[in-house]
Amino acid sequence: MSAPAALDLARVAVVGVHGHGASHVRRVAALATDRRAVLSGVVDPRPVDGVADVPPGTPWFPSLDALLEVQRPDVVVLSTPIPTHLPLASAALRAGCDVLLEKPTTASLAEHAALLDVVAETGRRCQVGFQTFGSGAVDEVVRIVASGELGDVVSVGAVGTWVRTVAYYQRAAWAGRRTLDGVEVVDGVVTNPLAHAVATALLVAGARTVEDVADVEVDLFHAHDIEADDTSAVVVTTRSGLRVAAGLSLCAAERTPSRVVVTGSQGSLTLYYEQDAIEVRSPRGTRRITTGRVDLLTQLLDARRSDDVPLRCSVADTGAFMRVLEAVRSAPDPTAIAADHVTWRGSGLDAWPVVTDVADWCERVAAEGRTFTALGAPWTRDV
Repeated sequence: MSAPAALDLARVAVVGVHGHGASHVRRVAALATDRRAVLSGVVDPRPVDGVADVPPGTPWFPSLDALLEVQRPDVVVLSTPIPTHLPLASAALRAGCDVLLEKPTTASLAEHAALLDVVAETGRRCQVGFQTFGSGAVDEVVRIVASGELGDVVSVGAVGTWVRTVAYYQRAAWAGRRTLDGVEVVDGVVTNPLAHAVATALLVAGARTVEDVADVEVDLFHAHDIEADDTSAVVVTTRSGLRVAAGLSLCAAERTPSRVVVTGSQGSLTLYYEQDAIEVRSPRGTRRITTGRVDLLTQLLDARRSDDVPLRCSVADTGAFMRVLEAVRSAPDPTAIAADHVTWRGSGLDAWPVVTDVADWCERVAAEGRTFTALGAPWTRDV
């Protein structure tokens, strides 16, 4: 496809430019260099003067409504708190804009259904920011599984062992909250920091839509002084009967590469989705594959130019993940892990809790398809 002419530049507005939103502003700048897009404005309740990634002179608006009163961007990028996703995405879609919406899609399964209705009503495109849906490595995993090289798929597991400090939970009023001022937030390890692990495992297992999930079991704990979960197990049974299990924690001794493991009757593979890399072990031997990925904003622009280009991660494609989020949202409050099983490292805002042997327990969840409680992790008993 040849480069678009200047008149074809997509006008893109970014909503929420502090924190992760700054990366979207940088992405639009890169697309401007490639003559694909132009930054038409930014929205944030805080002024953006002096924000390094916002070019001087960029129109600033304190709200999306204020922006839509004076311009109609082609695309609105939403990098805002979870409870705002449905109202802001709906407003942008109804104004005739296409949307790139940061994950998770919405704060509940009911809101997800409502957003699907708005997409259908408006006929606009809404891409959700699960970046791994644009990964060539995920495509390659799907191809390898379909080829039969691993035999029959027995299980899919995800492991995420990261570190989050006290400062992480003080960066915003909604961080680590299940609700805020009566509004559901659902900001836990499963639904936000390691949501990609869950969504990618489901994608590899062939579960995209709400209907692709038969059952979800969650096991939620926290070592930080927060409402939400920071150490959790998820076990999903898909419509086909395949079990997908994720062991996730933000309370590890060190951050390790997040991964999805596909186990078959004749072999297995590990997808390191952050690096778009795969290690395959089968009767063919062991090999490593590294790929690139499609940027989801760029891919949304491609879909705008041709009806033959489907979105890589539509709202409907996140239905399986939303079944997991709904199970987290509706579960009892996470259980605090007893101090006997937690060691604190660092100091002040840089301190973080380390749950004893948590990395090993997360590995077992993924490998055995059972929750921490079912496996007998000690912190599930001493509460």
